[in-house]
Amino acid sequence: MKKLQRFGVSVETELLDKFDEFISERNYKNRSEALRDLMREALVREQWQEDEIIAGAIAFVYDHHHGHLVNDLMELQHDYFTIIISSQHVHLDHDNCMEIILAKGPANQVGKLYDSIRAMKGVKHIDLLRSTTGRQL
Repeated sequence: MKKLQRFGVSVETELLDKFDEFISERNYKNRSEALRDLMREALVREQWQEDEIIAGAIAFVYDHHHGHLVNDLMELQHDYFTIIISSQHVHLDHDNCMEIILAKGPANQVGKLYDSIRAMKGVKHIDLLRSTTGRQL
C-alpha cells in the first residue's frame, strides 16, 4: 500500500457544504476518497492536454448501410493499428451497429482517430472516454 500523507485544506463553509452534498450523492464514504478521485481526474486531463501516452475508448453508433462507411471505418482502423488495442462490433438491429475501439498511445493520435470517425457520414453518435495507463498516478 502506498504511504498516505495528511494535509489541511481551508475552504468556505458554503463550498464545503456543496462538496459534502456532492460526495454523498455519489456514495463516497469520506471526503478523502472523493478528493483523491478529483485529483486523479485533473491529472488525467493534464495527460491528455500534454499529449502523453494515454488509454481511451471510442464508442460509436452508425448505420452500416450508409455508402462505403464500413469499408472506410476498416481502412481508418488499419491506418491507426499502432494505437488500437482492440475493437468490438455489435449489431444493435438490422440497420445500426455499435463499435467500441480501445486505444493506447499519444493523446493527439487518439484524438485524431476520434475526430476522423466523428466526421464520417453515417456515424450517428460518438463519444470518447479519456483515461490513463495508470503509470503516472
